[in-house]
Amino acid sequence: MQEPTTAPLRQFASPADLVSTAADVLARLRAKAPRVHCITNSVAENFTANVLLALGAVPSMTLSPVEVGSFVSRADALLVNLGTFGRERSEATSIAVDTAVQGGLPWVLDPVFVDRAPSRAIYAQDLLFLRPTAMRLNAAEFAALAGVGDGPGDVRGYARERNIAIGLSGARDLIADGSRVASLTNGDPLMARVTAMGCAASAMVGACLAVEKDAFVATAAALLIAGVAGEMAAEKARGPGSFVAEILDALYSLDAGALTARSRVTLHE
Repeated sequence: MQEPTTAPLRQFASPADLVSTAADVLARLRAKAPRVHCITNSVAENFTANVLLALGAVPSMTLSPVEVGSFVSRADALLVNLGTFGRERSEATSIAVDTAVQGGLPWVLDPVFVDRAPSRAIYAQDLLFLRPTAMRLNAAEFAALAGVGDGPGDVRGYARERNIAIGLSGARDLIADGSRVASLTNGDPLMARVTAMGCAASAMVGACLAVEKDAFVATAAALLIAGVAGEMAAEKARGPGSFVAEILDALYSLDAGALTARSRVTLHE
């Protein structure tokens, strides 16, 4: 069995402290090259795999019920994305989550489109009882699951209730656990013009969790890296098509200096 994924909570005296820690997470990720097994939607698979590779992680994607348990048991983190969800993904998810839970493996839930289908929201609630390490989602999805607003106090309260870290993506990203809340305002509107950007960000949370046991820190690091890389890519892109290539290059070349210089982080009481 792998080591427990829990760790004592770190407190940050300033936004710069959190950014510095995020840069350290990036360095450790590249040094370790963790494997992230992704059960994700068919639209997102190729882009998600390339994002993980550019970041320095290693993706695996099988959905076969015969082999998914073996893949997950040899991975460093698991992503469960409910995008294009069907019978095969449902069966693979059950096996993968059971394997992760039994092995003490960090796993991320991305409850895509739970606001569109009640049956999907019910399934996501069932998965939440299995205690994902982190959940990344947007405001509409959060409202469907939590039934509350998306302010810092609302997100922190729900994170405390579920004992998980939450990354709420939007024009302002909110990251919260039961006691800490931070907001990030990095990113670019072109990120919303590329399919699977959010799905790939969830996989990045998994990659960061593979090297950082503090789920709040790992989630913040992943969304900060994604936002800064998105800004860097947008400065060179001519539109959504070239943005795809540019963000892969930005993730590949991102270093602590750029992350520190560009980050816009606020810590909330």
